[in-house]
Parts: sequence; structure tokens; C-alpha cells
Amino acid sequence: MSAPPLIGTVRRACLRDLRLRVRALGQWLNPLVFFVIVVTLFPLGIGPGPNTLALIAPGVLWISALLAVLLSFDALFAADHRDGTLEQLVLGTAPLSLVVLGKVLAHWLLSGLPLILLSPLLAVLMQLPLEALPTLAGSLALGTLALALIGAIGAALTVGVNHGGVLLSLLVLPLTVPVLIFGASATAAAADGYASGGQMSLLAAILAAALALAPLTAAAALRVTAAADG
Repeated sequence: MSAPPLIGTVRRACLRDLRLRVRALGQWLNPLVFFVIVVTLFPLGIGPGPNTLALIAPGVLWISALLAVLLSFDALFAADHRDGTLEQLVLGTAPLSLVVLGKVLAHWLLSGLPLILLSPLLAVLMQLPLEALPTLAGSLALGTLALALIGAIGAALTVGVNHGGVLLSLLVLPLTVPVLIFGASATAAAADGYASGGQMSLLAAILAAALALAPLTAAAALRVTAAADG
């Protein structure tokens, strides 16, 4: 199959999910509100001391982002499984891994991208130095997309399980630890005036590995789920 049909499959799956998810306001707004609430609670609970807030800001921002993204994983394939669309996707002629990639991109555009755009405002609230804001945004861009791909694996494995949110979290959280470590480390290094290129390179490598492996793995898990339902 040539490149344009492959890209077209990803684009169609992405646009379809974007149209459906925009109507479901809670699916993409709840994680964003959760991110804002968690970050803003820290200055209230710890105090407004700028030195303390600046010290913990990278970890707070990244942990809040991770938990916010984790909240939305459960809905990635759930609607398609309920209405029978998942079986049609599995039996269809389009490569299922590319359909999964398109759905993940749609998920990231509505959950990860708004989080990235909002993060500089919350970083200023947490007294993070202004020179660290580009690194924060860049690390979140790489990290949240990698998290969405990793989360797709857990969502595919638990899509047929009733109330599988807790199981999904247990499956996905260990895989997200490297993203959290390198993302927070890159932001902290930039805040302290050190180079963060090494951590950013590792985040890019994790994203590349997730792009190569996660759609294939999630597609295989969805086929197993569809076969079990059939």
C-alpha cells in the first residue's frame, strides 16, 4: 500500500474521533479541569513561598499532567466497543494499527494539546522561571503524546472489562514512569539553568518507540477482544 492511503486512513480515523469527542464535552474537559485544580491546590496547601514553589514546580506540573491524561484513557475505545463499531473496525479493510494511531492523535489533540497550552500559565503560578517554560512545553508535547500511545495499549487490553479503569491504571502506570522522570528532570534542569537536551532526547526516543510499537500492540489486543466478544 502506498503512503497516501496510509496517511488517509490515519486522517479519517482522527477526524471521525475528533467530531465525536467534541460533542462529548466531559471526555476532554474533565482532564483539563482536573489538571488546573490539582496544580492550583499546591500553592494553597504549601504556601505562596516562591522558593518552595519553584523547587517543586517541575514535579507538580508533570505529576498533575500524568494523572490528568490517565483520566481520559478509559474512554479511548469504550464508545466503539459499546455500539459495535469496534468489530467493524477489526473486520474492515483499513489497517487496524493505523486506525488506532488516528484515534490516539484525536485523543491527544483534545486532551494533551490543551494541557500543553495551559501549562505556562500554571507554571507561572508555581513560580517556575520563565526561561524554563519552552522546555516545559516541549517536554509535555513529547511526553503527553507518548503517554497517549502507551495508554492506548492499556485501553485496548481492558476495553471488554466492566469497570476496568483501576485495572487500566495498574497496567499503564509502570510504563509511564520513565516519561515522568525524564519530563520532570528536563524541566527542573532548565529551571536551574542547565542543559536539558539529554532528557529531551530520551523523551523523543520513548515517543519514537511508542509510535512504532503501541499501535501494533493495541491493534492486536483489540482483535483479541473482538474475537472474545464474537
